[in-house]
Amino acid sequence: MRGQSHVVGIVLLLGITTVALGGLTTVVGGIIDGQTATADERRVATALDREFRPVERTGPNRVDVRFSEGRLTTVDRELRVLNASGVQREVDIGGLVYTSGANRVSFVSGAVVRGKPGKAWLVRGPPVTVTRDNDTVLVGAVTLGERGVAVGGSGGVTARLRTNVTHDRTALPRADYRVAIETATPDALARHLRERDLTTARRDIDGDGVPSVVASVEGTQELQLVVHRTNTEVAGG
Repeated sequence: MRGQSHVVGIVLLLGITTVALGGLTTVVGGIIDGQTATADERRVATALDREFRPVERTGPNRVDVRFSEGRLTTVDRELRVLNASGVQREVDIGGLVYTSGANRVSFVSGAVVRGKPGKAWLVRGPPVTVTRDNDTVLVGAVTLGERGVAVGGSGGVTARLRTNVTHDRTALPRADYRVAIETATPDALARHLRERDLTTARRDIDGDGVPSVVASVEGTQELQLVVHRTNTEVAGG
């Protein structure tokens, strides 16, 4: 009997050890998956920040966005210029959003944002500036051009962005202007604009569920609207 008890004890111990090792494997696997997803988020943000710069480029270009798993999709976004009379210009800017589990990166009108709504931060701000010496607001609107496209998978994915960038400038007469940029991460964008002495508010202008950050500067200004058309094609590698 004593020998049988000894054997039973060993079996139980082995069973407990196996369960413990299984739990440890699950925890370690979760940590590795989380680290991989975070590395992917960082890699995507870096590619969009360093290589996808339509404001600074003209003509054809190609950017490869690589990640181990996840999905890069195009989204509908608008930029609007408003004054007391209403919307003066509306630009279909579009955007790119990378998601993988809890990780997220977006590109909207030149801005690169990491993190989900409510916990996001800017990697690069949008090209919106105020020139004090001649009371001018310079607004850059980066348009994507591509719609309804998604590239995703696992085991290593490459999304290729082929662009052909052109620029178009329009001067609007002096008025009390506001600039509304549609984004799913308004807090990060609003913080950036407030740091540049712009007053911000939040509105869902077209009722589509995606808010716009509405930025304004006190007093009448001349507004220079520069539309950077990327004419982007998004494809899988």
